[in-house]
Amino acid sequence: MKRSCSLVMLLLLAAPASAKELPKPLVSGMLNPESVCVGPGGRLFVTVIGEFGKDGDGSVVVIENGKAVPFVTGLDDPKGIVAYEKFLYVADVNKVIRIDATAKDPKAEILAPPNAFPVPPLFLNDIAVDPESGALFVSDSGNRDKDNPAQGAVYRITPKGLVSTLIDDKKLPGLKIPNGVQMDGASHLLLADFGAGILYRVKLADSSYEKLAEGMLGADGVTFDQFGRLYISSWLTGKVYGINRPGDKPVEIVSEGFKSAADTCLDPTGKFILVPDMKAGTLTAIPAKIPGFDVDDSPLALKTEVAFPDLKWTGWSAETTAGKVNALRPIVLTHANDGSNRIFVATQHGVVHTFANNQKATETKILLDIQDRVQYDDKTNEEGLLGMALHPDYKKNGEVFIFYTPKKEKTANVVARFRPSKDDPSKLDPASEEVLVKYTKRPFWNHDGGTICFGPDGFLYIVHGDGGSGNDPFDNGQQLSNFFGKILRIDVNAKSDGKPYAVPKDNPFVGTKDALPEIWAYGLRNPWRMSFDRKGGQLWLADVGQNLYEEINLIEKGGNYGWNRREGLHPFGAKGTGPKKEFIDPIWEYSHDVGKSITGGTVYRGKALPELDGHYVYADYVTSKIWALKYDDKAKRVTANHPIPDPAKPVISFGEDEQGELYFLVVAPNGKGIYRFVK
Repeated sequence: MKRSCSLVMLLLLAAPASAKELPKPLVSGMLNPESVCVGPGGRLFVTVIGEFGKDGDGSVVVIENGKAVPFVTGLDDPKGIVAYEKFLYVADVNKVIRIDATAKDPKAEILAPPNAFPVPPLFLNDIAVDPESGALFVSDSGNRDKDNPAQGAVYRITPKGLVSTLIDDKKLPGLKIPNGVQMDGASHLLLADFGAGILYRVKLADSSYEKLAEGMLGADGVTFDQFGRLYISSWLTGKVYGINRPGDKPVEIVSEGFKSAADTCLDPTGKFILVPDMKAGTLTAIPAKIPGFDVDDSPLALKTEVAFPDLKWTGWSAETTAGKVNALRPIVLTHANDGSNRIFVATQHGVVHTFANNQKATETKILLDIQDRVQYDDKTNEEGLLGMALHPDYKKNGEVFIFYTPKKEKTANVVARFRPSKDDPSKLDPASEEVLVKYTKRPFWNHDGGTICFGPDGFLYIVHGDGGSGNDPFDNGQQLSNFFGKILRIDVNAKSDGKPYAVPKDNPFVGTKDALPEIWAYGLRNPWRMSFDRKGGQLWLADVGQNLYEEINLIEKGGNYGWNRREGLHPFGAKGTGPKKEFIDPIWEYSHDVGKSITGGTVYRGKALPELDGHYVYADYVTSKIWALKYDDKAKRVTANHPIPDPAKPVISFGEDEQGELYFLVVAPNGKGIYRFVK
């Protein structure tokens, strides 16, 4: 078979970049390494093209002890490679092959032969995979010969090998040499045009596109890191570019040093971008950092320990009357701001405890017990008592506000006020309940949110998720006619319009047609914990993602946070879109390679741990990781994301005491559900 010379001539004619100090290569001595991926077991696989013009001399090698060891040989001209589950998928000139990377005797099998393509491919180049469906996307760079100016295309390949055209020069006029491809969320694809130096975003549903960046002639590899930053390599110039956030201009990360920076990927640690240098025969790891946007990710010298180790929870037993495990589920920890320094803890089952803020405390007092009306079950564990806030004037009026799921109404959530008992003012009277807000016709049991907190303005802020299930099927997040996927802001000290509360006149949608005036912000999916910074008053919110990303938001008056058009910094679904003025993107995201369910915390303003001052402490429920994030208000960006040693416990909530000291809460079969940070 005569190989297409579409890119070969361009590659050979390109002038090598001038030398510059680069990190020592991980591997040297390879013959034309083109593409790299992380496969099963964290092993690195590289496609090696062999000598130009010869068929059957290409191979896939695996990196072992700093050396390239043949894995599968006899390929023609293997270029892009990607891993999905146990397989490696390789673009090999005019076909796509599949390799079982876990087999003792791995062999190449053809998934999509040349005749499976709508147009016989000329030079298949890069390849990407949708991690949700397993669908593949492969670029055909076409043939740039004068006598045969065929244009390229990008094809979609199903897991069964069915091929269709996603985009070509007819759908994208001006497309020259389609090369690097990378998923952007689950509904869009990034495409680097080698010949034009342009980066496009293509919608999978209809092949529509938009230009994201330009000025990167010879664009080859396209790689996201775990925090939404994008890296693009250029074969022609040897440069590597970085894009910090969608819409930003590319920044040169490596200006000189590589001779031919080819198809990149993220290393198994998530800290480095792996760059094959085709001419130099090397594989090099460069830090996943963008100049001018550095984020300090050094660990903090802190550890975690059980707080109040001798504390007994009045009325709680580690097992039910039927002999089953009855884990303690502390969901809210707060204080009264009344000078008493007491701690208040609400459990998801419906009990509010209070006790002295003393590490030697031995017993709690029950402030309120409403288990008789709170719906909770481990099978539907996003229900229950989910939020609690003490009135700013608690010292005078003793009022406490509770967000919970009622047993009698399984499709509802309520926010209610409770007042002190006339017989015993040290307790709240369950019979005093006054329902303020009711979420009716809740379509599903999950995504309830439930955080309630008073702002510096004295108003009560309430957050609820989009109504549950997946994809926000009723588009609640973007509808101002309901309370789902919203933050509400109400005045609990007044009543108006027949409601047991008043709507502040400066709420952003007061007077807006078809909009509920209680709404403060919207476009949220599954907000799990929000809090005010006690120093500056900024409202922070963590939103649990669906497919790929978790996010942290700074809440603004009237802000639309994008769901379900955006997930993190990426388009979502068929209606997904790139950055738009009407959407406020998160200040930080992390991918599901890092964690899968964010637990929002608070900004530390205590005195015991000065190294945490001004840091937003948050966690991931699934991986039990904890971080301290620092946001620079002037620069409008994150400057640090420090890991805190893993407590190996799923964090369900954070809270702070009257002094601003920070605690986190975990599900505790032994009752030891409160932890703190210490040096």
